[in-house]
Amino acid sequence: MTGNIFMTFEVTEQSHGLKAYRSRGGYETLEKAIREMTPENVQQEVTQSNLRGRGGAGFPTGLKWSFINKESPVVYLACNADEGEPGTFKDRWVMEHIPHMLLEGVLLSAYALKVRHAFIYIRGEFDLPYRRLCEALEEARKAGYVGERICRSSFSCEVLIHRGAGAYVCGEETGLLTSIEGFKGHPKNKPPFPAIKGLLGAPTVINNVETLAAIPWIVKHGGAEYKKIGTPQSAGTRLFGVSGHVNKPGIFERPLGYPIEKLIMEDAGGILGGQALKAVIPGGCSTPILKAEEIQGLTLDFESLHKAGSMLGSGGVIVIAEGVCMVRLLDVLARFYSHESCGQCTPCREGTAWMADTTHRLATGQGVDGDIERLEHVARMIGGNTICALGDAAAMPVLSFLKKFREEFEYVLKHGRSMHEGRLEVRGKTHG
Repeated sequence: MTGNIFMTFEVTEQSHGLKAYRSRGGYETLEKAIREMTPENVQQEVTQSNLRGRGGAGFPTGLKWSFINKESPVVYLACNADEGEPGTFKDRWVMEHIPHMLLEGVLLSAYALKVRHAFIYIRGEFDLPYRRLCEALEEARKAGYVGERICRSSFSCEVLIHRGAGAYVCGEETGLLTSIEGFKGHPKNKPPFPAIKGLLGAPTVINNVETLAAIPWIVKHGGAEYKKIGTPQSAGTRLFGVSGHVNKPGIFERPLGYPIEKLIMEDAGGILGGQALKAVIPGGCSTPILKAEEIQGLTLDFESLHKAGSMLGSGGVIVIAEGVCMVRLLDVLARFYSHESCGQCTPCREGTAWMADTTHRLATGQGVDGDIERLEHVARMIGGNTICALGDAAAMPVLSFLKKFREEFEYVLKHGRSMHEGRLEVRGKTHG
């Protein structure tokens, strides 16, 4: 089975509203589930679907739900809408254009998990997505889909939108929960995992925006039908955010197992200015980079990208054309992770700063002997030695860039300038 799950309508000025969503069958699944299905039935469909988390880790959603203590008097659900990784913007599209689908997914999940209060933690810098989500929540509440006795049943659930304050690290689930509780968003050691002891000490499920927005389709059509889309191990569709040197950047919904070359060269219109493809970062800037020859015949699914030495991550496909200086590009990424480190773990706090300083020194032609080896050593010392995955996210680009494009770093060190004269010229515009 193929087709779209999210992009089943034409985007207009009113397509995000309740009237437009209802015209597409919106909230019918929620009404039917409350009327005809038990919470356990909904959980079974999600488990059978083999839906995997769309935030980066790809953990099976049904399995994550199964960890919740069924005897607990209080269970919370948190939607992770703190999308802040460079190159990733698919959750933003969902909140801007189909916020009611997200809300219906949150409510169906709350029904399945017997949640009384659900939270949507949204990135503080998001303006239009936040306003659209607030409008959708108010519409849903007035229509009887949120609050007490939803659809005149015994199921009640309040949904609260919590706006972050610009910390990328709050996209990590324990940092997110700490922030909701009103404290500085520092990640916590695990175990205990949030499913055992999360928000306010109660069992808590945290799912990504795209993950929850897929729930209405799964419950409506059945987990078995959803599993027919994609590959046996990577079921369903993904929203891929394609950016960089392509003619038609944007959001593309494609089944998992879709050829990455086809996504770039056909769907996204090919490389700007007719340049040759140099490299691709396939899953957001924290995932290891792949050279052009490595993506030949490669498909976009968890297993194939892992085998290729990278990850599907958050679905942010960053396309890099020939002529780009990889030292300068890594300088941008290293600076981002250094700025976003919360400072709690010494390897991350000190290591990301060292990597940013060293990379910047190289990129500006001021490198000294030993900088490349130092950069590699520091990255290896960070990986696996921090509370959350930000340290790993910062180290992986450094190690992959050095592995795949070491000659560019050596050239910059030796000559004090990039091996690519000037900057990449495309259509009369200058791109870094």
